[in-house]
Amino acid sequence: MELVKLTIDGQEVQVPAGTTVLEAAEQLGIHIPRLCHDPDLTAVGACRLCVVEIEGMRNLPASCVTMATDGMVVRTNTPQIIEARKTILELLIANHPLDCLSCEKLGDCKLAEYCYQYGVKESSFINPEKHSYEVEDNNPFIIRDLNKCILCGRCIRACAEMTCNDIIDFSYRGFKTKVGPFGDTTLAESDCVYCGNCVAVCPTGALTEKQMQGKGRRWEYQRVKTTCPFCGTGCNFDLMVKDGKIAGVCSNPESVVNGKQLCIKGRFGWDFVHSDKRLTTPLVKVDGKFVPVSWDEAFNTIAKRLGEIKEKYGANAFAALSSARCTNEENYLVQKFVRAVMGTNNVDHCART
Repeated sequence: MELVKLTIDGQEVQVPAGTTVLEAAEQLGIHIPRLCHDPDLTAVGACRLCVVEIEGMRNLPASCVTMATDGMVVRTNTPQIIEARKTILELLIANHPLDCLSCEKLGDCKLAEYCYQYGVKESSFINPEKHSYEVEDNNPFIIRDLNKCILCGRCIRACAEMTCNDIIDFSYRGFKTKVGPFGDTTLAESDCVYCGNCVAVCPTGALTEKQMQGKGRRWEYQRVKTTCPFCGTGCNFDLMVKDGKIAGVCSNPESVVNGKQLCIKGRFGWDFVHSDKRLTTPLVKVDGKFVPVSWDEAFNTIAKRLGEIKEKYGANAFAALSSARCTNEENYLVQKFVRAVMGTNNVDHCART
């Protein structure tokens, strides 16, 4: 593997060829601000907030798309860079609603975080035009407020590269540029599968989870890492818990299996947890009616009935169908029970085909 050595803010670092300046800085523990960049998506250098100084270059290149080269000398926090970043932030908020106090994303908004970091409280750029898009909430899962969109393109790349659906893209040009499905329709009118991966990568309040609306600020939630129960893939995510109840699900970038990616079931299909129709105890039918019993009574009833069926009709009268929603270990136990206990090979799996 070819290695290159460069210097960033006076510190030397050696990285594989093809590593970007931003990635090299991360290895040194140097954080370079970024809005359009996400490690799970292709780099486009759109927001320009990650600009740096590189000796021998006249302009300030975007570090997320600039490859590190041998002998390169980089500075990430000079007065010129700070001024450039402040200007970029002012340009972004020139047409951005400054309603942070009532914004659902307060506490988890990268734009607000960087404005605070660089002391940007208002914009010196006067824009005679202002976007006044209607908030889109005509679908069950995602709220889109395009007035807060900074056109970073993260959601577009997530839809194309994570979900491989290509539902949304940039429409129109110039000041009228906006993100949306083909024909400038709503998500409800498109072929969106509501995986919510676009929400997971959005750095502002342009995309938020409808189920979590008005339930609390991000810092009020306890994040509980868990595994999705809907299939055997084993995706991990964080349950957002407040006052002992689940308010929603958020991606956990540290998830080994899936990273930020989830499907509609994993991200939005958790509401059954608090359903008043959930069974909380085993039920056994007595005289045509279901009666609550203990687990021991339930297991004894199952064992007794299976034994009676086997004795009366023979082992081959019994069959079992296992599920892809179960783990490999659980499916192994199913087939072992069928063969070793019931004495038949009548076992199949829903995903066998």
